[in-house]
Amino acid sequence: MTEPDVEPEPICSARGCTAPAEWALRWNNPRIHTEERRKTWLACDLHRAQLSDFLSARGFLREVEPFSE
Repeated sequence: MTEPDVEPEPICSARGCTAPAEWALRWNNPRIHTEERRKTWLACDLHRAQLSDFLSARGFLREVEPFSE
C-alpha cells in the first residue's frame, strides 16, 4: 500500500526556520531580471521584517503580501 502524495506545508525562507509561511515577499534583481519577473521568499511573522530589510537594502523588494496557497 502506498501513501498518497502529500505536499509539504510551505515554511519560512529564513535560514533554520520551520515556521509556517504567513507572508510572500515578491522581489527581483533589476540587473538580471526583467521588470515583470518576480521571485518569492516566504516569511513567518517573526522573520518578515528581517527578510524585507535584507531585500530592501539591495533594492530588490517589490511587494509584500499575505501568503495564500
